[in-house]
Amino acid sequence: MSAGLFVLALVGPRTVWPLFTLVAVQSALVSVDQPARRSMMPSLVPLRALPAATALQQIGWNIALTTGPLLAGVTITVSGYPVAYGIDAVTFGAALYALARLPPMPPTDGGTRAGVASVVDGLRFLRGQPIVVMTFAIDIIAMVFGMPRALFPELAGTQFGGGARTAGLLYSAVAAGALAGAVAGGWFGRVRRQGLAVVIAVIIWGVTIAMFGLVHNLIAGVLLLAIAGAADMISAVFRNAILNVATPDAMRGRLQGVFIVVVAGGPRLGDLEAGTAATVFSPTFSVVSGGLACVAGAVLLAAAVPSFSRYDSQAAITAAESREVTREPGEDPL
Repeated sequence: MSAGLFVLALVGPRTVWPLFTLVAVQSALVSVDQPARRSMMPSLVPLRALPAATALQQIGWNIALTTGPLLAGVTITVSGYPVAYGIDAVTFGAALYALARLPPMPPTDGGTRAGVASVVDGLRFLRGQPIVVMTFAIDIIAMVFGMPRALFPELAGTQFGGGARTAGLLYSAVAAGALAGAVAGGWFGRVRRQGLAVVIAVIIWGVTIAMFGLVHNLIAGVLLLAIAGAADMISAVFRNAILNVATPDAMRGRLQGVFIVVVAGGPRLGDLEAGTAATVFSPTFSVVSGGLACVAGAVLLAAAVPSFSRYDSQAAITAAESREVTREPGEDPL
């Protein structure tokens, strides 16, 4: 897809549809890559090291989110789009070479060929796993109601009196906060009540987003978004750890697929919610009410599924290690 974008940049498309098609296919490929990549993690490190390994993964991801657009912008400004996409294609080639040299990594306890039946198996497994369902539901609440990124350009001009550069700061503040939180995440492995940590992190996310909607000082706004980004990263680390421990190896790819749907789809629904509320009421109302709704939703979900807040990672890991080979899909991992 990067090579296709390089060709389009060279020849200049007459319509936008080739560009839309390449981006759509690229997104479809990500939906295959990410679940496979994430489901490999428990096979590479001990289950007790999953929070630290996920934090390391978050560091790489957020470095890419903060430096990638910057490098692309500089390259495009200096050399143009063809050079930027050409560099992208070459670097993907290097990554593909490294991946091609990796050994096979099939599921340790079997697995089924991908298809409709495997999707049904995954949904059937979820039906009896309230703690796993909570890792998805609480993130949907946070992203749908507490993600105001669609309003950043508007807020940059109306609330902070800036322009495109100010909007860029708002966008990068969340990733910068997540990166800082991941770098300082040496304590993650010592947290046993990981479900409670997720609930607290989502509440902090909602509170800081609501406060962000009320401030008019850019520095304060950027700091609040950075705190929100760190809280979101903490939530992601522990949600991913809970998901991988509670899921047998043969099911991890399918459940990680659901995880990617939530992670990718939640913010898009959040864009729709934020834009609609801003149109009907005001951008400030949209941001503040969304943050408060996120807090209320997290509290209600925690009250509805109290076992999530009581989740003990050490007990769950011990049970998973003792039953990893014999456990059948759908059996309670706790």
